[in-house]
Amino acid sequence: MDRAQKEKVVDELGQIFESSGVVVVARYEGLTVAEMQDLRARARGAEASVRVAKNRLAKIALEGKPCASIGEYLTGMTVLTFSEDPVAAAKVAEDFAKSNQKFEILGGAMGENALDRAGVTAVSKMPSREELIASIVGCIGAPASNIAGAIGAPASNIASILSTIEERGEAA
Repeated sequence: MDRAQKEKVVDELGQIFESSGVVVVARYEGLTVAEMQDLRARARGAEASVRVAKNRLAKIALEGKPCASIGEYLTGMTVLTFSEDPVAAAKVAEDFAKSNQKFEILGGAMGENALDRAGVTAVSKMPSREELIASIVGCIGAPASNIAGAIGAPASNIASILSTIEERGEAA
């Protein structure tokens, strides 16, 4: 890689570190190409991304960034899993680590907060942005459906009473 390419990679990594809600660092030594493709596919499905970069360039890109604390994890064969959603990348990394022993999560960062291995696990168990939005919409929508049910209930009760009266009238 020439100097211009390295500068471009550092800029791209800098953007990732600034704009991501969470960045997870993991060791991937021994993974096959197919396993890495599986990790990337899982990440795409969760609106997250996976990036392998030279540790030296990643450390340069981390300088002055809120998640600079992850620099200590950048040794050996490391891969970055990141997403704008503060939970998606952690969920993808945790799920992949459960099914693949060669994928070892080292830690990460959520904004300025450094995460150790246990911290990444805790973040992965939190509801995602979409799940939170769905539950909020459900809470907002529930009272409206209850009101509609209450308004519609008397009309159905009246209809059933009238049909009962009508049936009695025909029987007499």
